[in-house]
Amino acid sequence: MKQEKESAPSSTSPFKNVKEVEANARTRMDKVLADLQSEMAHIRTGRANIGLLDSVRVDYYGSPVPLNQVAQLHVPEPAMITVQPWDASTIGAIEKAIRGADLGLNPSNDGKLIRVPIPPLTEERRRDLAKKLSHIAEERRVTLRNARRDANEHLKKMLKDKLISEDEERQALESIQKLTDGQIAKIDQAAKAKEKEILEFK
Repeated sequence: MKQEKESAPSSTSPFKNVKEVEANARTRMDKVLADLQSEMAHIRTGRANIGLLDSVRVDYYGSPVPLNQVAQLHVPEPAMITVQPWDASTIGAIEKAIRGADLGLNPSNDGKLIRVPIPPLTEERRRDLAKKLSHIAEERRVTLRNARRDANEHLKKMLKDKLISEDEERQALESIQKLTDGQIAKIDQAAKAKEKEILEFK
């Protein structure tokens, strides 16, 4: 008969001290912010931005390769991206990949260079994108709060295992809360700036 408790391994914290818990929480929260920045770069505004094409994969001799590995990208003017293939024979595949990437872009080429005009956004499209942005930012806030909750759980276990004192636990909980508040403020700030960019009419 099996009598072992399944939850036994999780009754102690994998961390040795408060510093490790805080460092782990900070690393997780920094990653959340980096992910947010990366996702926001893919949200189209009325302005040209080479980050828009980060998700484009080009069929390069049978393998899907990121666009920036087969071409050089430039923003010569606010509503235009140019794509200069390293290998001229890939120009058709690159144009096809941009067109098929579901970004609402209509590239054209002159045999050497691909021009990608960035069409102005309609008011309705801007509102949709602002809504999408708001959803992404909220998801990231939830992820931050989860990281805080996990850190707090570890601190409680460490207190229970007598690895830290009540004073140390209290100070660490305050420190984790301060870190969380700071990171949420950064998310709010980044989302607000991006929303302004989306809703700005040229």
